[in-house]
Amino acid sequence: MSTPHRYELTVRWTGNTGAGTATYRSFARTHEVRGAGKPSIPASADPRFRGDVERWNPEELLLASLAQCHMLWYLHLCSTHGVVVTDYVDQPVGALELDEGGRGGGRFTEAVLRPRVTVAEATMVEPARSLHADVPALCFIARSVDFPVLHEPMIHTERRQG
Repeated sequence: MSTPHRYELTVRWTGNTGAGTATYRSFARTHEVRGAGKPSIPASADPRFRGDVERWNPEELLLASLAQCHMLWYLHLCSTHGVVVTDYVDQPVGALELDEGGRGGGRFTEAVLRPRVTVAEATMVEPARSLHADVPALCFIARSVDFPVLHEPMIHTERRQG
């Protein structure tokens, strides 16, 4: 039997400018995401939806979760397959499509992860590339979304000075 894992946090709206939600324009979309013993994440809506450009929005956080989950599983697989990763940077891109007719809804249509991985030796390049294909079956976040999560990895060899 599987052991369930529970995650708890607090999302607190901080955008009451004095009139609450009396009108669509009377309130800010600012809020904070908090977890026990962790720094608060300043968040808001996307700026296109009256949000604060200086705060994280839910769409960015979803994309970050996908990229983090992929990276952590990938690093695990590399460590168990003898691939030594010395650097990993991802610059993912997500596509959100709004519903027609002004109803205000929408959905992600895809996410593209673009990890740039550096490995210790040239013999590790191909195994490092192929291990990306094993991650989607393991990543909790990717398995939980209903849109494609694509991968465009680039693998480099660490340059050694000699």
